[in-house]
Amino acid sequence: MKTLLVVHHSPSPTTHELLDAVLAGAHDPEIEGVDVKVIPALATTVPDVLAADGYIFGTTANFGYMSGALKYFFDTTYYQCLGAVADRPYGLWVHGNNDTAGAVSSVRTLAAGMGLVAVADALEVIAPVDKSIREQCYELGGTVAATLME
Repeated sequence: MKTLLVVHHSPSPTTHELLDAVLAGAHDPEIEGVDVKVIPALATTVPDVLAADGYIFGTTANFGYMSGALKYFFDTTYYQCLGAVADRPYGLWVHGNNDTAGAVSSVRTLAAGMGLVAVADALEVIAPVDKSIREQCYELGGTVAATLME
């Protein structure tokens, strides 16, 4: 069984709605052999990262950057995981009130430094969450999880 680790900072009802839609996609009934482990960014440890086969990162965009919680996650896991997680797949969703570009760029830079491989375009959400956004979140979760199927 493969493990998909979902590392997120979801402090608002909107970001929880996005997380729930991503998780629904990762648990799509057609996806088999993938265990989805969900851990808030502030609680995720190096052993969690090393034990996973793929990742989905979710964050708010705060002042043009990823959330402090997700930054803390990268600060505490980055160097210990270098070389050990290269070539593993990842996906990303970011919610912001008016701009997500800086948050997306910063996560992409760190993920690339770790050698992770994006398997879907980053989902940048600025608009209110509607059916279309929920479907895109579902697709993101399903896409990353499907890449891990054995």
